[in-house]
Amino acid sequence: MPKLIAIVEDEAALAANYQDAFRQQGYRVVHYPDRATAVAGFEQRLPDLVIIDIGLGEEPEGGFELCRLLRQRSTALPIIFLTARDSDADKVSGLRLEADDYLTKDISLVHLMARVNALFRRIEARDTTSGDAGTIRQGPLEIDMDCATASWNNQLIDLTVTECWIVAALARYPGHLKTRDQLMEAGKMVVEENTVTSMIKRIRSKIREVDATADPIQTEYGMGYRWRPETE
Repeated sequence: MPKLIAIVEDEAALAANYQDAFRQQGYRVVHYPDRATAVAGFEQRLPDLVIIDIGLGEEPEGGFELCRLLRQRSTALPIIFLTARDSDADKVSGLRLEADDYLTKDISLVHLMARVNALFRRIEARDTTSGDAGTIRQGPLEIDMDCATASWNNQLIDLTVTECWIVAALARYPGHLKTRDQLMEAGKMVVEENTVTSMIKRIRSKIREVDATADPIQTEYGMGYRWRPETE
């Protein structure tokens, strides 16, 4: 059965454009014009992916509240913010709520379709990743979480325990952006943001020591980092 996409958008004409575009791609689509209607709909069934505007009717932060509620119900549900608000503060707020992507409404429909399709591919790749609960495998990377060790193409990467936790947080969900705060939480540390930046640089350097061509960590300036999916 085609995947179901829910669009939470208070501008009817804009929502109609999105619905038409997704249906042409073979998706099923449901539209909710406000947070209350969306909450009622999600009580009946969660879709396969949700696209949320931040300002919803009389609620300027309604999208944030909806995202928070959805994350309480499901950590795996793909969530994308699609909004006119393009400040760094809003982007960071959305990503701290563990949205999978944050897009602004000046994006083309073609680009939007590509981002949604790529997100579904990432989810499928994640769900089919082999290994037991104590092992993370992504392409040439393998992490033994029990021993806190990592290897690349079977060559040991000289990571500290904290660095190993950070790599695991990134690699467990390829394409999912992690803020510096989330990486600090994953590494069980409280440090300055520039310290996280330095650690990422060290991790990159250590991976390149075993594979000079490797570049698995993508920087999203002002927001955080993500592990590059193999499809990119």
